[in-house]
Amino acid sequence: MDVDILFKIAAVGIIVAILNQVLIRSGRDEYTMITTLAGLIIVLMMLIPHLTELFSYIKSVFDL
Repeated sequence: MDVDILFKIAAVGIIVAILNQVLIRSGRDEYTMITTLAGLIIVLMMLIPHLTELFSYIKSVFDL
């Protein structure tokens, strides 16, 4: 696993945290949950290729 994916996940987390703080301060509390969910979906979409690679590696290790 490359270190780049960790930096990308951290960047998304920082951006989501900043957006949440800006939205809370401006009185848009209902949009903070949408922003958090969007950040989670983005991170999951980034991880899907790595998870499929992990599962295929586990299958080859256990000869399934």
